[in-house]
Parts: sequence; structure tokens; C-alpha cells
Amino acid sequence: MPLLPYKNFSSKLKMIKDGELSLRENVEFFLNLINKNKHLNAFNFVFADEAKEQAASIEKKINSGKHGKLAGMIVAIKDVLAIKDKPNTCSSKILKDFKAIYNATAVQRLIDEDAIIIGKTNCDEFAMGSSNENSAFGNVLNPVDTQRVPGGSSGGSAAAVAANLCDVALGTDTGGSIRQPASFCGAFGLKPTYGRVSRYGLTAFASSFDSIGPFANCTEDAAAVIEVISGWDANDSTSTKKPVPSFQNLNLDGKKLKLGYAKEYFGEGLDPEIKASIENIFKKLKQSGFEIEEIHLPHTEYTIAAYYILTTAEASSNLARYDGARYGYRSSDSASLLEMYKSSRSEGFGSEVKRRIMLGTYVLSAGYYDAYYRKAQKARRFIKQDFDDAFKKVDIILTPTSPTTAFKIGEKTTDPLEMYLSDIYTTSANLAGIPGISVPITKSSKGLPIGLQLLANQFNELDLLKMSYYIQMNIL
Repeated sequence: MPLLPYKNFSSKLKMIKDGELSLRENVEFFLNLINKNKHLNAFNFVFADEAKEQAASIEKKINSGKHGKLAGMIVAIKDVLAIKDKPNTCSSKILKDFKAIYNATAVQRLIDEDAIIIGKTNCDEFAMGSSNENSAFGNVLNPVDTQRVPGGSSGGSAAAVAANLCDVALGTDTGGSIRQPASFCGAFGLKPTYGRVSRYGLTAFASSFDSIGPFANCTEDAAAVIEVISGWDANDSTSTKKPVPSFQNLNLDGKKLKLGYAKEYFGEGLDPEIKASIENIFKKLKQSGFEIEEIHLPHTEYTIAAYYILTTAEASSNLARYDGARYGYRSSDSASLLEMYKSSRSEGFGSEVKRRIMLGTYVLSAGYYDAYYRKAQKARRFIKQDFDDAFKKVDIILTPTSPTTAFKIGEKTTDPLEMYLSDIYTTSANLAGIPGISVPITKSSKGLPIGLQLLANQFNELDLLKMSYYIQMNIL
């Protein structure tokens, strides 16, 4: 079978219905490709037998006309989302033998619409990282250039999609962990509004920031997945009851969305090639009749500080449950219960997770809570207000996704602050709870993907996807 004889999922489904494509052969094709690309280390676990069985069953459904919206879509799942009876390691030694006892809501909704889960992807441990160098399973390599990182924390999902090891993949985004790796690998990566997708079954990193969203090779496939996984869930008190719109029609139909340019995202530290590439997109959009207005996000300079104070605080609380007593890794050499707690956590967690737990515990401690945590919460509110004000003037804000293209493996591991600054353009969306998508627009002089970030107001994913689709079809 030739490499992906379909351009998107809807054309694939039509080919299966018309008898031009065998779903079982399609699954076997992906499995063979995963095996040939083991060096990328994109997958922690591959479910070959189950995927083949599902293919046979779902193909019958398709032929009978009684199939779900995503029938035959091959999906990879980041290894922080629960799949019943499958490992849920979060790429951490502390959960290396743990298996989930239920499906995450997002996963269940995919299964209910006849998607095929092909495996679980590698990621930074507990989704903490910007390069996928913090996994107990080892580094993920960027399929565009294997000497470089794929981005993080959802690097395995981004690499799997970019290398055509699956149709789409689910990732999670706490501060850019979908959008930044999508940019580095040359894929589309959508972070929905906080609360649009249920977090039930997602292993929490920072509960007021975490979002679940898709990676895809086109806007249409990202739209198909987000429509299915969105919506209210009684198991997640933060999920919204707002109706989920149909994402089937992605055409603007003559509507000219007003676009915003925030100068705060184009200053010092931005790679000149990325800046020039995005300015070229602005030029083409202007020529196409779009109105572009300069807007201001004056509290942008506080996003990294506020983000890392608040997320580490939440992480220190969320990760307190991993003590070696109830599940997961337990140290075998302990003289007392307290020693067992200490040893299990010291041996089970990697260095980046321990760093963030310590930072979070510090900012929540007596004497420092007001100085750090409370101030960061206030900064978060100012950042949210900046976006509220901006979206009174424009519909979509266009920014770089990342200040650089994919950097080399090991380049930033010795300088955590430099690594954290990789998220400088993405963390604001999580602080404000708004949706964002990274769109691959071109490649650098070194052949590395460059991503354009689109941001919209809360629950305006449809406008975001329509703009992404317009750029995909008319500008690139």
C-alpha cells in the first residue's frame, strides 16, 4: 500500500466505503511503519493485536453503514491519559507497572465513535518539560531532524503524527505542550478552551491549566477530533455545559475575521527567520482583504514567572499522592514508613519533576505564599484581562508559536531557565484559559518547521479552526 493514499480522514473513510482501502491493511501499514521508526522512540506501548481486531470489527460497521463519526481513524494517545487495562505510566519510573482501571472520557469518546487506538506515546515525565528529554523511556527524536528535540511535553504524539505513524494523536497542553511540539515537528496542534474537553482520566500536572487536544496533519482532522472529545462530563466539575458546535464547515463563507498583531510577541529573543515568516503571512492576509490591527498585551512579561509559580504549586499538591504506599513504585530498602515515602519518591521521580515539586512546595510554604503564589494569581488575572480587552477589538491574534525552531538534543538541559523560556509565547493561553492552535507555515533555512500560533477568545474554537483552514488552503 502506498504511503497514506488519502489526504485527510474524510477521504480515507470514503475510500474504505468504496472498497478502495482495507482498514485492516491500513492498520498493518501503520504498525509496520511504527516498527521501522522505533529509533524515534515516539511510542511507549503499541497495541498491535487489539488494533487489528478493532479494524476487522469497524470495517464491518463501515460496510453496513452503522459506524461512528471517526470510524477507522488511527489514533495514538499520550501516556498520561487512562486506557482501561493498559499501562498509564506518565513516562515515569514511579508508575512503571501501573495499569488504568477505566478509560479517560476523551479516550472513551473516541472509542464510542469507532476510532482505533494504536498505542500510547512517549512524553516528558508527568507532562513536565519542553523537549521530551525528561522521560523514563528515553528521549523522543524529531522525525524532521533526529539530532533535535520534538518539543514537549507531548513530543511523542507530535512525532508520531509528523512521521505518519498514525492519523491523529491526543496530547495535553498545560503551558504549550501541544502547540510547541506541533511547531517543532511541523504538525497542526490544537489546545481547546479550558473546560471544553473533560480532564477525567488525565493524570493531573496542574489542574487549573491542563487541556486535552489533538495533533493532526490538517485542520480538518483536528476539527473532527475536537468535536468528538468536547462537551460536558459529569465526572469533571470544570467541564463546561456550553454546546459543542459542528466543525464540519470550515469555510469562512465570506466572513472576514479581524486579526490582531501583538508587538509584545515580536521582540527580543525571537528568531529572525520566524519573525520574517510570520510577517510574510500577515502580508498575504492583508492582500487577501483581512483587516489587521495592532493590539497590546501589556502583562506578557509576567507570563513565564506566573506560569511556573502556579503550575509548580499545583504539581506539588497533585503529585503528593505518589508515596509508594498505594500504587506504583515502592522502594525496597526502607527502615521506616517515612523512609519508604522519601526513598520511593526520590528514586521514582526524575530530576525535572523533583525540581518542580520543590519549587511548588516552596512557593506554597508559610512566609512565601503571599510573596509568590498570591502575586502570581493576581498576575494571572491581569493577563486574562489583557486578552479580554484585546478580543473586544479583534477575533484572532496571530503570534509565533515558539521563539526558535527545534533545538538540538541536550542543548538546554543544563539551563532550566533557558528551557522554560521556550514556552514564552504559549503559556499565556493556559493562564487565560483561551484556545490556541499551531499551524505549520514553512521551514527555516535549515529545513526545520516553523509554526504560527492563532489565539481566540474562550470557546471560539470554530473561528480558530476556520482561520487555520483558510491559511492552510489559501496562504500556504
